[in-house]
Amino acid sequence: MRIIDLFAGCGGMSLGFKMAGFTTVAANEIDQWAADTYKRNHPEVTVVQGDIRQIQNWDKFLPDGRIQNLDGIIGGPPCQGFSLSGNRDPNDPRNSLFMDFIRCVSHFKPKFFIMENVPGLLSMKTAGGESVIEIIKNEFAASGYKTDHCLLNAALFGVPQLRERIFIIGVQRQFPFSRMKIFPEGKLAEDEYVTVDMAISDLPPLEAGEGKEFQAYPVPPGNDYQIWARQNSDGVFNHVAMRHTKRLVERFKVIQSGQSVADVPYEHSALKRGNPSVKSGKVFSQNNMRVFGNLPSPTVAASFQSNFIHPRLHRNFTAREGARLQSFPDTYVFMGKRTTMSWEKNLSQYQQIGNAVPPLLAMALAEKIREYFRNIDNVKDEYGYMDTIQIPLFGESSLNAVR
Repeated sequence: MRIIDLFAGCGGMSLGFKMAGFTTVAANEIDQWAADTYKRNHPEVTVVQGDIRQIQNWDKFLPDGRIQNLDGIIGGPPCQGFSLSGNRDPNDPRNSLFMDFIRCVSHFKPKFFIMENVPGLLSMKTAGGESVIEIIKNEFAASGYKTDHCLLNAALFGVPQLRERIFIIGVQRQFPFSRMKIFPEGKLAEDEYVTVDMAISDLPPLEAGEGKEFQAYPVPPGNDYQIWARQNSDGVFNHVAMRHTKRLVERFKVIQSGQSVADVPYEHSALKRGNPSVKSGKVFSQNNMRVFGNLPSPTVAASFQSNFIHPRLHRNFTAREGARLQSFPDTYVFMGKRTTMSWEKNLSQYQQIGNAVPPLLAMALAEKIREYFRNIDNVKDEYGYMDTIQIPLFGESSLNAVR
């Protein structure tokens, strides 16, 4: 099945669909470094780097202007305006980018679409009190699609991370079901989740400031997840530890699993900038939490470079460790700077990784879509299309989750 990927980022959703046997024919991403990462890892895809709002002729978007046999459109319009982690502004112009996604769907009229966003979308309302998610679904309905939405936890699908995201799926209204049954549970029970240690324990054990862009594996893979992550890989890319001051390393040493900088003793608290003899008094409880090695990671966000401390080492995660927690294989190489300053406009490796849809979760969705249309084809062959037949769109994934 042929798809295009909008707001593609570094390509996590495309990778998951590729692993499920789909072919991405074109992708759009506004950020240069994220687009560079996408191109590096998906050389067969035509990548249109630029602002989606500036695309006036969608027919030129696909290679050679061809739209034959386009089956689906996937993507995640930027979620900052919907995010629960910050103040949500109903007038934030980024909240309107979903209309460009709908504009593309309306033009190409694919069999299906999948749109990803943050859980905050469920409670987001306009200044007039209207539900944003209902507005989105109504817009898709006006374009000829039946839609439903589902909240999925990536950990249930073999991703070593407790990450919840909303997925809105739509199919053309002529397809044979009266409603979409939603079964958001994946295959794994809590005691089967892939943990942080299971995901990253085979990577080189770096101290702060150590590492290089390519390194050999120090030990053989120790479990199924590591075997999967290392397929076709000769070594480790993007595994360079951030530099930390001696005082920060000493602070990290007193932080236990589940604690953050908010829990450090007074003598280890941060100093006031410009006056090292005075404590700053500023505490950001979301920063520098030491994760539990025997549990899945909390959500790996775009800011994860300062969110988490390694379970045993006294430093923040590397980009590769974050990529492992997002279920990117080691062959997936990230481009651009590792980190950026606030005034730099391009997305760093950390930001690209944190913004991505975990590939294993995307693969589970893709497999369910493929199964759905295979069932429709079987029904059509035997009976023809019948509006009364109900076929579940969501359900237990056929993904044999690695763990």
